[in-house]
Formats: sequence, C-alpha cells, structure tokens
Amino acid sequence: MNNPIPSYLLPRVADLLDRRGRALRDLRISITDRCNFRCTYCMPKAVFDKDYPYLARSSLLSFEEIERVARLAVDCGVGKIRLTGGEPLLRRGVESLVERLARIPGIDLALTTNGALLARKARSLRDAGLGRLTVSLDALDDGIFQRMNDVNFPVAQVLEGIAEAERVGFTGIKINAVIQKGVNEGEILALCRQFRGSGHIPRFIEYMDVGSCNGWRMDQVLPSSEVLARIEREFPLERLGAHRHGEVAERWRYRDGGGEVGVISSVTQAFCGDCTRLRLSTDGRFYTCLFARNGLDVKTPLRLGLADDEIRSLLATAWHGRDDHYSELRAQGLPTPGTVE
Repeated sequence: MNNPIPSYLLPRVADLLDRRGRALRDLRISITDRCNFRCTYCMPKAVFDKDYPYLARSSLLSFEEIERVARLAVDCGVGKIRLTGGEPLLRRGVESLVERLARIPGIDLALTTNGALLARKARSLRDAGLGRLTVSLDALDDGIFQRMNDVNFPVAQVLEGIAEAERVGFTGIKINAVIQKGVNEGEILALCRQFRGSGHIPRFIEYMDVGSCNGWRMDQVLPSSEVLARIEREFPLERLGAHRHGEVAERWRYRDGGGEVGVISSVTQAFCGDCTRLRLSTDGRFYTCLFARNGLDVKTPLRLGLADDEIRSLLATAWHGRDDHYSELRAQGLPTPGTVE
C-alpha cells in the first residue's frame, strides 16, 4: 500500500478532516442486509421478495473483522459507534459483537432496531455492554403500523420490547418515526402522548430518498416545521441545544417538564455541513454519505492480511477525499452524484 500513515501520527488523527473541514467522529456499522420487516419506505416487497439475492454469510464481515475496523476507526477519531442493518438483531450472536465493541475504551456504543426481537434480546444486549438503544416505531395504530411494516407485525410486540428494554436498565430510548404525508402523519401526537413522562424520546424523521427503490416523492415529505407546529398546539415546546457537534436531531422539550422530542430534517434543512459520519456496509465497504452509491472496499485488504497502518491509511484516504453534500445539492435542485470507487 502506498504512503501509509506513520504509526506515530495515528493517535493524533482525532482531527482527521475531509475536504469540507468536517471531522470524523461517528461510525455506523451495518451488520446484516436482512430484515424481518418490509417497510414500504425502506425494503419494499416489490424489490426485497423471496428471490432477492441477500449476501452469503461468507460475504459478511466477521465479528473479528468488524472489531478490528472499529478499533482502527477509533484511532482516527471515532468516538461513537452505532450498529444497524437491515435488522441487526437478526445477526446470529450479535451479543458477542456488542461485547467486543463495548470493550473498546471511550466508545459510545448504540444500536438501532425495529424492536421485533427486542423483548427476547434486551437483557443479553444490556449484559453484553450495549449503552444506548434506538427503536424504529412509525405508528401506534396497529392497522397503520402493520401496513407500513407490510408483514402484519403487531405494534404490541414492539411496545413489549421497549418495556423490557426499560426493565433491564436501558434509559432515554430514542423512538424513531419516519413520517410520510398521507400515511402516518396522524400518529405524531399519539407517539408524543405515549412516551411523555417516560424518559424516552420520540424523534420524527422526514421521509427520505434513501436508495432507489422506495418511490420517494417530495410531496410525501411532511416538513419538520409542520411536525413541531402540530406538537406545539397541544404541548408547548422550547428549543434545546445539541448534545454535541454533528448531532442530526434538533432537540425540543415540553415546557411543562414532560420530556423531550426531536426532529430530523434531512430533506428540508440539510445538515451536510456538520456531518461527521462514516458508514461500514455489511459487505465491508466504507461509505462517506448515507446517500452514496459507491464505497471503498475494506474487506479485501482485511482478508489479504494488510497491516493496521495500511487499513488506517485506507480509512484516512476515504475521509480526506470526502466531499459529499448530497442533501445540500438536492435542496438546490442540482445533480447528486455518488462517491467514487
């Protein structure tokens, strides 16, 4: 590998910057491409049917490989790791991976799940060292929820999972709801009422054009400003500051002390300028934008036996060359190219 980063410099790469001056702070790790839901905005049945070619197990990064990449990313400035999918709780032995990653010093370790298996897994995840939890829950009305997950999965089982997670010690669980105009916008206040006073935080996400198979249209986006206006009419709000630089959710709290809500305005208020996230895909590629079409292969170098310095150099090269600002381009009506191979 040409020009690897000298090892004596690596502990100081916490200020690793991309071409727009954005530091690397967050790593999202997709540990499976499979999901037990077929949410219409994410993995619609028309595409992800019984014949869909999911990755073979040998094509997935092993837990050992994931841990190695995570440790090297921490050397380059990452302080927060989030496990995602697909549905991460479908990956056999996920608790073992959590335990490995939780041992990395100074890491904020989180996981996002659809909650279907959470009642069964909450205790073992907590015991393995998982720090924080996000649950996707798009509706409390069972009919709406089942239509959106498109596998007739009942909302009661997700709520049971959240209750079990709370029982075993998870606090401040984030409840993510993707809001589609004309589909589940009537669920906003129901979700607020459900979690007021619980310590858990509903977060309302603008319907996004992730991938190319969800039939996204701008007229299906309910702007976060309208979400907040609807909440404000029943529960007066006041703005909170961000926990840290690069946080994507805009935070609000109820003036009466009933808790907190958030909005993620990735369509109407692009936050590319503060984006600090790198994604490691299920098949072992670095993606420097959620919307990127192409990524940088890290699995092959790992399996060829490249040294740590060389893998860190790959990561640094990917980040130094990063110029992604998809949402800003979309907002300006400009072409939105993917990243280079």
